[in-house]
Amino acid sequence: MVWAGLVLTTLTTVERVRWGIIGVGNVTESKSGPAFQQAERSELVAVMRRSGALAADYARRHDVPRWYDDADELINDPEVDAVYIATPPDSHREYVVRVARAGKPVYVEKPMARTALECEDMIAACEAAGVGLFVAYYRRAMPRFATVKELLDSGRIGQLRSVSIRNEHPAQGDGADGAGWRVDPEISGGGHFVDLGSHILDLLDWLLGPVTHAAGIATNRGGRYRAEDLVTGVFSFRSGVEGVGIWNYDSFQRRDEVEIIGTAGALSFSCFADEPLRLLTAHGVEQINAPYPDTVQLPLIQTVVNALTRYGESPSTGQSAVRTARVIDGLLSDYRDSHGITYPPAKPDGIQAPGR
Repeated sequence: MVWAGLVLTTLTTVERVRWGIIGVGNVTESKSGPAFQQAERSELVAVMRRSGALAADYARRHDVPRWYDDADELINDPEVDAVYIATPPDSHREYVVRVARAGKPVYVEKPMARTALECEDMIAACEAAGVGLFVAYYRRAMPRFATVKELLDSGRIGQLRSVSIRNEHPAQGDGADGAGWRVDPEISGGGHFVDLGSHILDLLDWLLGPVTHAAGIATNRGGRYRAEDLVTGVFSFRSGVEGVGIWNYDSFQRRDEVEIIGTAGALSFSCFADEPLRLLTAHGVEQINAPYPDTVQLPLIQTVVNALTRYGESPSTGQSAVRTARVIDGLLSDYRDSHGITYPPAKPDGIQAPGR
């Protein structure tokens, strides 16, 4: 089977995927971790965290049979078929390379890595090993956004012409914005724009096609941390749609809106909340309910399990996620250069020093 440029040579006879997780932090408590037990033909059999006590506590609370405080022990566990990497982005490349060399498929948290170059290293490692690489841009599989795609593809708003993005929230008040590593560009690749904006850009890649041109400006107005807090951008999509975006994380207001305009109407929706979609046509305004699932990553994780057990394909792979990383790199390039933010290349063996 060939999927997104990868020839999958492992798990050819597996009917049920046994998962291990590296990094059982907050994102795994409700967004992702339970999905590996809820998905069909899937089970969670091992977890790892550098603190053995925290790993053991997670395993106990989530009924996971084994825990580790060493990533290599989990990776080399013969009863682990595939690995989910849920650490901060600075260690994604390191762990993906290790898992690939062990001959196991990988599902990695978003953003895929800090830069597109790191993403490309990860893709190359998985291609060399013949294993699948999937990325947790889970909106691609959520019913809410499947409804958005169906509305766009149905022609309800005519031929698509433009998209506008507004994502804003106030600073949280303290020196680090209360966000820890997410606003440390050495760890995360940037600030809230990388954390949140990557979701929006990846979703639009799926809805409108890949970005063919992007330009913009990134700045820091609040001075609370080293990463950017205000990004503006303009985009051209392969579909012919033109777009503009503002990501402001030192704003007086909270705003989360994507609006897609066509020749016969407009569709607007929130990316991070689940209020109704708003469809505007000559017939008036229609509110369409499109709630989030209880376990938000479950629909995407099911597609990953389907791909690994030969029941289907997944819409979010390394090949799709690297496109979003390239757009982010382009928008942040000048800011990174002017602020001395650099990312060292991989060592000859492809392994970086252990991440946080």
